[in-house]
Amino acid sequence: MTGPTCLPPPQQAQRGVTLIELMVAMLLGLIVAGGIVTVFSSTSSSNKAQTQLARLQEEGRFAIGRLNNDLRMANALYCNNSGGSATTSASGTMLDSIRSPRVFATNLINVAHPSSSALADITTGWGSGGYPAAPSSSYPMPAFLYMRGYDCTLTNCTPANPVAAGLPAMGTAEGSRVKGADVLTVRYVNSDGGWSIGETGGSSLAVTSSGGVPILTTITLSPLTGEPPISDFGATDLALLADCSNSQIFALGSVSGGVLTVAGGTNVPGTAPVVPTPQSAPRVFDVNRDFRTVTYYLRVVSVNNDGHAPYTGALMRRVNGGAGHAADRGGSEDELVRGVERLDFRYGVEDTNGNTSFLTASEVDSATNCAPQEQGFLTTAGCLWRSVKSIEVSILMDGQVPLYTLTSNDLLYAYTADANPGLLAPGAHAIKPSDQGFPDQLLRREFTSLVAVRNFNP
Repeated sequence: MTGPTCLPPPQQAQRGVTLIELMVAMLLGLIVAGGIVTVFSSTSSSNKAQTQLARLQEEGRFAIGRLNNDLRMANALYCNNSGGSATTSASGTMLDSIRSPRVFATNLINVAHPSSSALADITTGWGSGGYPAAPSSSYPMPAFLYMRGYDCTLTNCTPANPVAAGLPAMGTAEGSRVKGADVLTVRYVNSDGGWSIGETGGSSLAVTSSGGVPILTTITLSPLTGEPPISDFGATDLALLADCSNSQIFALGSVSGGVLTVAGGTNVPGTAPVVPTPQSAPRVFDVNRDFRTVTYYLRVVSVNNDGHAPYTGALMRRVNGGAGHAADRGGSEDELVRGVERLDFRYGVEDTNGNTSFLTASEVDSATNCAPQEQGFLTTAGCLWRSVKSIEVSILMDGQVPLYTLTSNDLLYAYTADANPGLLAPGAHAIKPSDQGFPDQLLRREFTSLVAVRNFNP
């Protein structure tokens, strides 16, 4: 008798995935992957736009703030800008005169040879552009030497070409000045400079007497804590001796070991600098360094720093003639912020009726109906530059890096300095980005500011 026989289980038939099933699976996978890529791309583009907009907003605020700081200082002198020594008018009323420094030096400005002049970024010399010939006697410093703006189109600037001051010419190549962007130069006495006179251990004056009249002979510099070193005063620099009532600019016969000899052949003949009155808080400044010249303009730069497109504009702050004058004037030229395409200024001037009008640089420069003038004023040309009481600043910022996913609505922007300030496409504006060498596919926003010139002097 035999037992039961164990038979192996029947084998199941094996079959693979058919070609149709594989193709369906791949199609579904591609659809899912495509959706993920689309969502990621959309999110990435949106994130890039939001990041760029946030950066643009921050840089725009910084640019406006930096401009405001210097514009508020425009025309500032030592102590204050108005309220000088009171004089009696024809009616017998005591009136404060406009306290403009009296200039004795013959080499204050020189357009042809700027290195031989004390003030930087001068575009109009004596005897040109409606300005008088070089004075043959001492004179109050004219208004156009305190502040001067330039209105620029795509082809030229008025009332003068800033290239005469050493700025680059307008163009679309890297290093050029941005086409259609204004330029503004302001001057003020640097409150951090100079040496105080009369304090214990500080600088002092030596005076002799001639016919009972005190005559200033030497100024001995002895820096107190926080004051500049003696070495800052160059051998050919001009001196500014000022107190809270008046100030004087004059050349020196010699500068040696901190002793400034008040006698020099480069002063105009006539009255010599006067001795400050007692307890008037006098201070001596180096005109070449301390009468600070600050010029703002836009320069074309490469976004990727490789010398190639895309390009954008950089806001430049040029001090005392730029880096080429670092040794003799403490000059510098710094890039403050990138992404600035447009820069426009309008100047608020108050008329005799108390109404404020916002004028272009050319209108301010050509005005001659200014009241009051300095005592013994040299010229009426450009007299309104000291009467600017506010400055309206407009800048147009861009995102620097082109975003080709932006829609036509994203590209719209307004710029109020133009005749048509509405939301327009880049190609519809008076000055097109393409005219300046910049791409259209950028986010753009306008920033404006109204700056009160605290040293306004009517």
